[in-house]
Amino acid sequence: MYSYNRATIIGYQTQPVEVRQTPNGTSVTDLNIVVPYQFESKEGQQLSGKSFFTVTLWGGMADTAGQFLKPGAQVFLAGRLQTDTWDDQSTGEKRRKTKIVGMDMTLLDPRDGQLPAPDGADKIAQCLNRADVLGNVTRDPELRTTPNGTHVLTLGVATNDRWRDKSTGEDKERAEYHDIVIWGDEAEQVHRSIRKGSRVFATGRIQNRTWETQDGQKRVSTEIVADSVMLLGIENAAAKENVSTEGYVERMAHSDANSNSNSSDGNTSPDAENVSVPEVEYASEVKVEDLPF
Repeated sequence: MYSYNRATIIGYQTQPVEVRQTPNGTSVTDLNIVVPYQFESKEGQQLSGKSFFTVTLWGGMADTAGQFLKPGAQVFLAGRLQTDTWDDQSTGEKRRKTKIVGMDMTLLDPRDGQLPAPDGADKIAQCLNRADVLGNVTRDPELRTTPNGTHVLTLGVATNDRWRDKSTGEDKERAEYHDIVIWGDEAEQVHRSIRKGSRVFATGRIQNRTWETQDGQKRVSTEIVADSVMLLGIENAAAKENVSTEGYVERMAHSDANSNSNSSDGNTSPDAENVSVPEVEYASEVKVEDLPF
């Protein structure tokens, strides 16, 4: 696996679930989840509000949600971030919307109904909004400074989703592009050390930001406000103290000797014949042409 793209939320379904059927009979539904939040900004302000997410479920998960997930119910959902793009029919401009494609779902309400909110326990009664991405930086980061002197940086990170279509046997790949927003001292470190092509891991919360175009049209952009960004594929002095390469070097020398011997007489190594590496296949039950939207 060369990249990683996961979103995890705990929130509340806002309306009745409507399950649709694709032409080949696959169930699909779009959940509308509200996630109330409270957090402290980099300036020390206590902020609260609501984030809204579209979560697309397929197959059995869609059927389960349609049967058991009621308006107002609390639910855990995990999946991958996916941005759909299309041309606006009236203006012709590119439009985009980011959603979560669900991979796991857990209903959280007790059978006899939700518990009352406890007094003075805000920390343990919060919902969850978390995104983790591991991928390559798509452009050199640019550092900006707010009027009050706080540094902020936006980092572009690309991830890839690879799978094998069950119906056609074709290998498919889809690239996702994520905007990572980094504040404060960490923004300065990223600006100094990370460049286009660097591999990074970023974790934080998903933020939908609303803005208007010059002609007054409302638009929504989705960002990940990072709690942490890690530069990957670099040496670590503390780890290096505990690393031994002696056995590895010997095995590689032995392997090279066998390889040279086999190449000269046309035979393969007996060890190679006994090693079976299973092929990993990613199957998709969903065809693009079956999508009812």
